Amino acid sequence: MPRKNILFVDDEPNVLQGLKRMLRPMRREWEMSFCPSGQEALQALAEGAFDVVVSDMRMPGMDGAQLLAKVLQRHPRIVRIILSGYSSKESAVKSVGVAHQFLAKPCDAKKLKQTIDHAFALREFLLDEGLKQTLSQLKSVPSMPALYEELLDELQHPDASIQRIGEIIAQDLGMAAKILQLVNSAFFGLPRQVSTPVQAASLLGADTIKALVLGIDVFSQFKATTVEGINPEAVQEHCTATAAMAKQIAMAEKAGREVADASLMAGFLHDIGKLILVQNLPEQYRQVAAYMSEQDVALSDAERKVLGSTHAEVGAYLLGLWGLPDPIVEATAFHHRPSESFGQSFSALTAVHAANAFAHDGAGTDKTEELDLDYLTQLGIADRVPTWRAACQDSKKTAEVTCE
Repeated sequence: MPRKNILFVDDEPNVLQGLKRMLRPMRREWEMSFCPSGQEALQALAEGAFDVVVSDMRMPGMDGAQLLAKVLQRHPRIVRIILSGYSSKESAVKSVGVAHQFLAKPCDAKKLKQTIDHAFALREFLLDEGLKQTLSQLKSVPSMPALYEELLDELQHPDASIQRIGEIIAQDLGMAAKILQLVNSAFFGLPRQVSTPVQAASLLGADTIKALVLGIDVFSQFKATTVEGINPEAVQEHCTATAAMAKQIAMAEKAGREVADASLMAGFLHDIGKLILVQNLPEQYRQVAAYMSEQDVALSDAERKVLGSTHAEVGAYLLGLWGLPDPIVEATAFHHRPSESFGQSFSALTAVHAANAFAHDGAGTDKTEELDLDYLTQLGIADRVPTWRAACQDSKKTAEVTCE
């Protein structure tokens, strides 16, 4: 396996020396370079091939956010990480559009290695190099125009309600994914990962969210893009229904609040890859739709044939690169093929896999959305399917996501 090329950037010589000492055991796996300024880092990037840039936030001349913005523009396939001792909402907001992940100093070697290895493991999902480059430079997933306008109206109201702000974000795939990326960053040092947008909004506060929306334009509206057979509003509605059902299934299994929250959010985000592909690769996705129709194959099979990867893998790659909780990433990646996951017990993946199948019932896609009974049998819970289906009937009628 080729060694990973990592570039560390920090204006403090003692910090760079400390990184060298701390990471010395990684020399067999990583080829490491160290630069004391953003300008020298850009020169190094121009002269060599790097996989990851890890930069401090506060540096004279060119700070970490400015450096990573240039890296995004010139070398979009590189994974971009902020490693900073300056822990604040302001610095997080400033870098959220250009950094994939945010780590707080002091950061031990194990955490740093885990973050970088995780980013590389995600790349194995995607076979197509062009897809990797496209996804690596995404700042956000576009939002539904009506919800985006509703959020703007609420933020600009003199008595804006943080509860209402969270509820609006919880209805939109793109905004939900981005706010969870930020609140789960190490900048905030939370004792556990946050899985619901309402919780995230409450922790961030209205001013921070307003800065995200109005200040640096991290949230954006979905552009009018037409791909036959893929309607963004319909995708959003399906995800909403799947989320509600996934939570019902987790509750029926008495899986606990943490699993129920993860099931809810994973169900909501499981098809986010479709929106990413429709928005960013519309022409290629039209070819996917045409191939699916002409060959009478499942959408995932058509995606793999045309793109080299599926919407599930695309969504999981981006969510994982943004550092969203592992249960959400796993459920997104394997919701069509849960047997390929490593899980040996009921999880958010189980709930989302079943909920996705139930949500598609009667939609003319039975052959693509059948339950993986071998997987459920291996977990010893195949006999629970009728109970889950019954528990989901009410949620399927209302299709409302509630994120307390």
